[in-house]
Amino acid sequence: MTFFRNSAEMLSAFLGVIGRLTIFCLIAAMLYEVVARYAFGAPTLWAFDISYMLNGSIFLLGAAYSLREDAHVRIDFLSQKFPLRVQQVLNGVIYLLVMAPIFGAFTWVAGSKAYKAFASGEVEAVSPWAPLVWPFYAVIAIGLLAFALQFVVEAIKYLSGEKCPDGSDAEQQDLES
Repeated sequence: MTFFRNSAEMLSAFLGVIGRLTIFCLIAAMLYEVVARYAFGAPTLWAFDISYMLNGSIFLLGAAYSLREDAHVRIDFLSQKFPLRVQQVLNGVIYLLVMAPIFGAFTWVAGSKAYKAFASGEVEAVSPWAPLVWPFYAVIAIGLLAFALQFVVEAIKYLSGEKCPDGSDAEQQDLES
């Protein structure tokens, strides 16, 4: 179990770093487009496609890392009323039985779509640049897979009592009480 947890958390961290680096690629592409368009009167064919593909990639590459770091927004005004252990079990069960399967299914659909796009050589039909779309779809599938795996890891932490719903470790919570 430790190997699974460590591997999933390393994948989340790695994809988070890739997502952060991808931001610089997006900035460079947009700066190039602005200079080409306004300084030289020669807009690119690819800037719009790159911007939506990289934005989507950044979002999904960072999703698992954000979950790992408790950076997602929580709506917990009801669950705060319960004792700590009930909150932990509630979060663990929801993550394990609801969120992980949902994002696992999303991963399956995205992976199938990426494979079909790769096998058929699918291109973006409405773009004058007409880029291949399978790399973008593959990044979506990888990001969703990491997100689903991170949900399982977080569920294990909650159910074992290692993690508290406020994002702190259970040991910290014990020291503070």
